[in-house]
Amino acid sequence: MTNLEGKQTMRIFGLKPGITTRNRKLGQWLLIDYGLVVVAYTLAFYTRAITADINYRQSLSAILVSGLMLVLMAYMFGIYRRIWSQTSGHGITLILNAVAVSTVVLLVGDALIDPRPLPLSVILVGSVFSIVGMVAVRYRSRLVSGMSWRWRAVWKREFPQVNTRVLIIGAGESGQDLAWRLKHRFPDNNYHIVGFIDDDPEKQQMYVEGCRVLGGRFEIARIVEAHSVDLIVLALHNITGKDFREVVELCESTHARIKVIPDVFELVRNQQSDVPPLRDIQPEDLLGRSPVTRHQDVDLSPVMGKVILITGAAGSIGAELSHQIMDYEPVKIILLDNNESGLHDLSVELRAQYPKADLVPALVDISSLEPVRLVFKKHHPQIVFHAAAYKHVPMLEYYPQEALRVNVTGTLNLAEMALTYDVERFVLVSTDKAVKPSNIMGASKRVGELLLHAISKEEECRTLFTAVRFGNVLGSRGSVIPTFNRQIDSGGPVTVTHPDMTRYFMSIPEAVNLIIHAACMTVGDEIFVLKMGEEVRIVDLAERMVRLRGLRPYKDIAIEFTGIRPGEKLHEVLFYDDENPTDTLHPNIVKLNNWPEAFAPEQFFEQVVKLVTQNQDTTTMQVLTQLQTVIASRSQVPHSNGKVSQSVAMS
Repeated sequence: MTNLEGKQTMRIFGLKPGITTRNRKLGQWLLIDYGLVVVAYTLAFYTRAITADINYRQSLSAILVSGLMLVLMAYMFGIYRRIWSQTSGHGITLILNAVAVSTVVLLVGDALIDPRPLPLSVILVGSVFSIVGMVAVRYRSRLVSGMSWRWRAVWKREFPQVNTRVLIIGAGESGQDLAWRLKHRFPDNNYHIVGFIDDDPEKQQMYVEGCRVLGGRFEIARIVEAHSVDLIVLALHNITGKDFREVVELCESTHARIKVIPDVFELVRNQQSDVPPLRDIQPEDLLGRSPVTRHQDVDLSPVMGKVILITGAAGSIGAELSHQIMDYEPVKIILLDNNESGLHDLSVELRAQYPKADLVPALVDISSLEPVRLVFKKHHPQIVFHAAAYKHVPMLEYYPQEALRVNVTGTLNLAEMALTYDVERFVLVSTDKAVKPSNIMGASKRVGELLLHAISKEEECRTLFTAVRFGNVLGSRGSVIPTFNRQIDSGGPVTVTHPDMTRYFMSIPEAVNLIIHAACMTVGDEIFVLKMGEEVRIVDLAERMVRLRGLRPYKDIAIEFTGIRPGEKLHEVLFYDDENPTDTLHPNIVKLNNWPEAFAPEQFFEQVVKLVTQNQDTTTMQVLTQLQTVIASRSQVPHSNGKVSQSVAMS
C-alpha cells in the first residue's frame, strides 16, 4: 500500500494521517475482528455444507463483505474506543448490539439479491460464532486468570484456605470490579466474597459477578452475623458525606474490619499489582468530596501547552498543582519556593515521574523584587499560580510583619512583574479567612485580593488577574487532621479549641483541580469561590477519627477543649454579604460580583507600601488595625449602581 492509500484508508475511519500508538492498536483490532468474522462465517458455511450442496468459492466474496460490515458496525458502536482489560461484563452488550445490527443489514441485503449470496442460516450461525470470538478475544485475560486459578486448585491441589470472608457494600461498577479482582487477579490472598449490600431494590437478591446482593444498608449487622463476615469493603463513590458516615456507623456496629476502595486518583498515584486495591477509611472519606475530574463544559485550553510558574511549589497546594498541571503538557514549569529541601524533593519526584518535562526549580523569596524579576525576565511565564503564603493563623499573630512581607509584598511583587512581562493569567490562591478578617493572616490575604483588583484597573493591564477563595484543605502540613493523627498515635489527648468550632474542608486534589478550572474560566478582575459542601464540627471530626482507630473517644482517648486561639473565629464564611455569588459553568465553582469601584491604583498602592514599610516594632493589634483600615477604606467607595458597599467588620 502506498503512503497516499494508507492516509486515505485512515480517513475512512475518521483518523488523522500519521502513525500513532492508538492508530496502530486500532489497526490491529480491525484486522483481528475482520479475521475472526471471516473464520466464523467460514465455519458456519461448512457446517451448513454438510447438509446442502453449496459452493464456498462462490460465497467467499459475500463472506468478505460480511466481515467488513460487522467491523464497520463495531467501529460505529464504539467497540474500538474501550479499554477491554478494564471493562466489566456489561461491555458485551456493545458487541451484541453491533453484531445484531450488522446481521439485520446482511439479512435484508441477502434477501434483496437474487440469487442469494449466502444461506440465511450461514448469516445467523456466523453472527453467533462472531460474537463468541469477539467476546473471547477481549476477555481472554479474565478467562485465562480464572482458568489458571482453577488449574492450580484442581490439578495441583493448591486450594487456598479461606481466611477472610468479605462483604462488599455497593454493587455498582466499583464493587463489581473489586469482586472480579479478588476472584481472579488476587486469588492467593485468601478472600471469599459472601455477597453484596446495595440499597437499589432492583439489585437485591440478584447476582453480580457471581455473588448475590443480600440486602440493603440497614441489614448490614444481620448479614455480617449470619455469614460470619470478617471484612467489610466500602465500594461507594459519588456519595454524600452524610450517607457515607451513616454507612460507616452501621458497619462499626459489627465486629468486622472495614476497608474502602481508593478512588481513581489514588490508584494512579499508588499502583501496586500484588495486593488488592483496599485501604483503611480516612477522615477525608467522611466528608463526601467529589472525585477529581475535568469538567466537560469548561474549556481547559488556556492552560494547555504553556510556560507555567507556580509559587509556593513546595507547599501542599503548590506541590499538587505541580503534579496536576503536568497533565496539561506544559512547555515549561517553573517551581518557585524559598524552601530548599522541599523544592529539591519536589523536583526529584517530578523528574522521576515526568522525565521529559522541562522543570526549572527557582529558589527565590517572593518578597525580594529583583530575584522575582529575574525569574520573569528569563522564563517569561504565561500562567502564574500564586500559592506562596504564610497561612498559620496563630503564628502570624506573633509575627505580623512576616505576614505583610510575604502575603502582601510578595503578592505585589509578583503582580507587578506579571503586568510588566505580559503574563496571560495570574491566579491568587486565597482563603475564606479573607472574608471579614479578624486576624493578621486573613486580613493580609484580603489585601492581596484587593491588590489584584486595583492593578486590573490599570489601562495597560492585559493580564487576567483572578483570585480563588476556599476553606481548609484536608491533610495539609500543620492542619487539623495530621495534628489529630499525631495526638491519637501518642495516646492523647486530642485537643480542640472550642466544642462549637466549625470549618469547611476540601481535599487538596479537588481544590487544585478547581483552581485550574477557575484559571481557565476567568475573564479577569474576578474572585471565584469553591463550593465547600457542609460545615464540619471539629469535635465531631476528632471523635470520628478516634473511632476509626477502634478506640472510644473520652474513654480510651481524651478530648480536651483548650480555648479559642488568638485570631481564630468559631465559624468561617466564604463571601461578603454584598458580593452576590453566581453560578459558573462548573457546578462546584461560583463567581463573586460587585467589586467596589476602584480608587486610582496609585492611591491604593501608596497605602499598601506605607503599610509594609512601617516600623518593625509595630504591635500585632496595630498591624491588624492598619490592615483593616486599608480594607475598609477600599470598600467605602460607591458601586456602579450607586449604592455604597458596607465596610469590613472589625470583629
